[in-house]
Amino acid sequence: MTAKRCDIAVIGAGMAGISCARQLAAAGREVVVFDKSKGMGGRMATRRGDGFSFDHGAQYFTARTPEFVAALAHWQQAGWCAPWSGRVVAGQPRELVPEARFVGTPGMSALCRALAGGLPVQHQLRLLALQRNGSGWQLAFDDGSQWQAQQVVLAIPPAQAAPLLAALPALQTRAAAVEMQPCWAAMLLSDSPLPLAFDAAFIGEGPLSWVARNNSKPARPAMESWVLHASPAWSAQHVDDDPAQVAQVLCAALAGHCAGSVSPRQLSAHRWLYAQAANPLPDGFLLQDGVGVAGDWCLGQRVEDAYLSGTRLADALLAAH
Repeated sequence: MTAKRCDIAVIGAGMAGISCARQLAAAGREVVVFDKSKGMGGRMATRRGDGFSFDHGAQYFTARTPEFVAALAHWQQAGWCAPWSGRVVAGQPRELVPEARFVGTPGMSALCRALAGGLPVQHQLRLLALQRNGSGWQLAFDDGSQWQAQQVVLAIPPAQAAPLLAALPALQTRAAAVEMQPCWAAMLLSDSPLPLAFDAAFIGEGPLSWVARNNSKPARPAMESWVLHASPAWSAQHVDDDPAQVAQVLCAALAGHCAGSVSPRQLSAHRWLYAQAANPLPDGFLLQDGVGVAGDWCLGQRVEDAYLSGTRLADALLAAH
C-alpha cells in the first residue's frame, strides 16, 4: 500500500494536539490530525442525550499565564467558552472557593472542535507503529493505512506514547516514567433538583473527590444533571469494577450529602484510565529527531498545561524545521 504524505502528523485531538496543530497550520505547515475516537477533545469530553448533557471529563479550566489569558479572551469573544459562576464549595462546613472558572460552550468538547476548525482530522484511527523512514517517519494505523511525515507529534497519554517511541529510547524512558492516575466518573440525571446548597464541591471523603451540577454551567440543557468524580485512590482500587456498580456506589456517596435519598432517572459511569499525572514532567514537552510529545502530563494536570504544552512544542518544531 502506498503511503499517504503530510508535513506533520499530530496524533491526538485533545487540547494539546489541537493547539499544537492549529499553531503549526497558522505558520503554513501542512498538518493532519489523527485520533482514535469519533469525537474531539480527549478528556475535555461531553456526553449528550435528549434534553441533557454531561461534561464527564475535565470540569472547567482556569487561566494563570499571559499566553493562556490572551487565548481565553479570544475564545470568549468568538463564543467558544464562557465564565462559569456556579457556587463551588469545599471543606466542612462548606465554604466558597472563589476562582474565575471557564467552560466550553455548549459543552467542554466544543472548544476543541472550534479550535480544530479548518484542520484535516482523521477519526477512528489508532497509531500502531512509528518507524524511521529516510529523513522522516512512517506511521502505521490500525486500518492498515500508512502515512509518511517529516515530523510527528504524539499528544496522547504517556502509557500510549511510550510503546510508540522504541526508535527514540531517551523519549520512551521519559514518557514511561510518568504515572497517570485513573478516575471513575458517574453521570446522574434527576427529574427534580437535588437538595444541595451548591453547584459543585470538592468532596475529598469516601469515594468522591468532586461533584458538579452540570446544568449550572452556561449554555447547558436545564434538566438536573450531576457529574460525580471518584478520587484517584478509590478509582485505582476499583479500576476494573463493573461500571453499573461503580455508578451506584458514587450515587450512594452523593446521597450522603443530601437531606434524603437520591433516585436518579438515569445513572451511568465512565472510566478515565489516564485522567491525571501523579508526577508530571517539568519540561513542557519532549522533542527529538522530529518527534515531539505533548500533553498536560508534560507540564501539570490542567487544561491550561495541555494548551501550553501543545503551543510550546509547536514553536520548537517550527524552530527546528
